[in-house]
Parts: sequence; structure tokens; C-alpha cells
Amino acid sequence: MPKLFDPGKLDIARDDLGRGPDRLATFPESVAAFRKGDGSPWQSGERLVQPDLAATLDRIASEGPDEFYKGKTAELIAAYMAAHDGLIGRDDLASYQARERPPVQTKYRGFDVYGMGPPASGGIVVGLMLNILEPYDLRSDGPHSARTLHRVTEAMRRGFFTRATAIGDPDFVDVPTNFLTSKAHADELARTIGDGATPSASLATFPILPSESSETTHLSTLDADGSAVALTYTLEEGYGSKAVVAGAGFLLNNEMGDFNLIPGRTDQSGRIGTPANLIAGGKRMLSSQSPTIVLRDGRVRLVTGSPGGRTIPNTTLWVVLNVLEFNLDPRAAVDAPRTHHPWFPDILTLEGPAVNWTGETRTALGQLGHSIQIGGIQGDAHSIVVDLTSGTIHGVADRRRQTSRASGD
Repeated sequence: MPKLFDPGKLDIARDDLGRGPDRLATFPESVAAFRKGDGSPWQSGERLVQPDLAATLDRIASEGPDEFYKGKTAELIAAYMAAHDGLIGRDDLASYQARERPPVQTKYRGFDVYGMGPPASGGIVVGLMLNILEPYDLRSDGPHSARTLHRVTEAMRRGFFTRATAIGDPDFVDVPTNFLTSKAHADELARTIGDGATPSASLATFPILPSESSETTHLSTLDADGSAVALTYTLEEGYGSKAVVAGAGFLLNNEMGDFNLIPGRTDQSGRIGTPANLIAGGKRMLSSQSPTIVLRDGRVRLVTGSPGGRTIPNTTLWVVLNVLEFNLDPRAAVDAPRTHHPWFPDILTLEGPAVNWTGETRTALGQLGHSIQIGGIQGDAHSIVVDLTSGTIHGVADRRRQTSRASGD
């Protein structure tokens, strides 16, 4: 069994108000919002006041969502866009409609697993991977044996191939969610898994997904009545586009990079041009977000999710497996080292230092044909685990991020 992470020994990169060069300097409004009057960064213990943002939140709280899309906030966004050659106008904001999508649901070992539907890919990808793995007796081999890691890797490979080829905004793309999360489809894919690594190129003729940043946020909550929320949200990259709307106090996101940017061009440099996620007016981009809630007979067993770009579905998969398959205690389920395979590049990443993975396991994986790299920190899976026998609720902050906290009363 690999060692658990020791948070005292992690070298965690942190993007905060007092770290590193001023990445906001291009935008005066951003400097005003996030730097002191002399332009210097904030220090620990100092007080940051954001009056423009406070006023925006007050307006939305008192007037509702229409204030953002049609009221003064919309005016401020449109004016800022016009002043900086932006493409979003008042009509675009007024015509925007949030979409309420049905969750993706699958079963694993008698548990109901619910995830987020398209254009988020996580619900389908996590559900598909769990379905592929369910027929295997992973528990008898252990969570980090070579045979378990091989099977999990092959499930990841097929899940991410599905992500690249079949998932997009359902207003524009016919996403066969029920088929992709069916046991029959998973069984068909599982039959293609042999005793050696499947070359990723054999699944399709185009490789490598576009890169995604890891600066996403996830939180999990559970109230006294048993109602749970798994919430993942992102600006895409630290501080999003780095641009704060003048007079409104909030950052604009940087989500356009989640589209496949060049139609028909897919190459080893990281570009992908498959049709499902190409840019179109009014279209929502594909994401890796994987907020997940697991129930047993209507009672919450697990609430989880993570930031981490394309690693998100695989981080979530490991937390679910550690709880449901391997019966790890809540702290161990979150602390345990994780793995990641994104289909392309065709590399299996083993998280953390090499000491987390035995030489025997690494050798066996290499003999099975897996290309391995070791290192890095994968995800930040803040989770809630409920003991259904005693009713005890465990809030488990992921110690991979030094600012993580769990609380309850």
C-alpha cells in the first residue's frame, strides 16, 4: 500500500494576493481591486476591502439575476467590453439563459452515483469508468497493485477517448448519455481490455486533448436534513482573464480555451479539432468538472469532486473507489496517492514521489506496456463521507492544498 501524503512535506504552489509577480498589472482596474494603493501586494493579516464588488453583490441580492444580465451590472460589463475591444454586448447578456440539466446517474456496487451532465464531461466519464471497473474484483488485488492500476488506467483511457469524441453542449451536439453510461456499453469496452496496455492511437486516429488549467474550486456540503451539494466552479486559470470589470469589482473568466479552437486540426502539440466541442455562437464549452454525490437507499454516502483540469474525473474516480470499493477510512480515501491517464498523451502519471509506489508495481506496469511518469500533486478533493451504520459525518479537507478546511456544527 503506497504511503499517504504528509502535508508537512508537500511543496504546494499557491496563487494568492501576496505571491509572485503582479500578473494583473495589464489592467488598471485589476490592480485597483487586488493591490494596495501603491500597487504592492497584500501581506498576511492586512485587510482587503472591495467596495465595487460589494455594491454589485448588494444589487444582485436585492434585484435578482436580471440585475446581472439586464441591470446596472450589465451596463458596466458592456461598457468595459466596448472600451477594451470585447465582443459581449448588452443584447448578448440579456439573451443569456442558464440551462438546468438532468444529472447523470449510474450504479456501482449497489450505490447510486450522481454526476454533472454535459457540457461538463465528468458525470459521463466517471460513470463510464465505474461501469467498466465494476465486473473486476479490484478489492482482492488492492487499490495500488499493478493489476488494479492497469485496469483503472485502461478505464481512464476509454473514458477520456469518449470525452474527446462524444461529449459537448447538448444544445448543439447529440450526446447519447444513456448509452454512454449503460452497463452494456461498459461491458463492450471492458472486453477490449487485455493483459497489456492498449495503445491510445488504436482507439482513434487523432491524439492529445487541449490543456486545461488546474485553478478550479470545489466544495462539498451536507446539511442537518441530509441535503447535499457538490459544487465545482472555475474562472479558468488563476484570476481568470486577469481583467476586473470597471465599477463592478469582479474578474472576467478565461473559458474560451476549453473549446476546440481549430476545426479539423488535431496534432501532437496539444490541439484537437473534433466537432463536438468546436466554437459556435451561444454554445457552452466542454469542461472536466465532476461534482459527484453517492447515495445508498436515498441516504448520502459520499459528496466529492475536485479542481485539476483534465485530472478532475480521475481524481474523483479514485475517491469514489477508495470509499466504495476499497473501504478506506475517510482520511485515507482522500490522502491516498492518485493516478491519471488522459488518453493522450499516452502516459500514466503516478502522483507524488516515487516512494509512494513500489518498485515491483512500477516494473510490472512497465512490463504491461504502460509509459509511466512519477510526480506532481493531483487534485484537491474536498469530500464528505457518511458512515451509514452510525450516521457519523466526516468532513475531509484534502491536505494537498494548504488553505483547505473542513468544518461543521
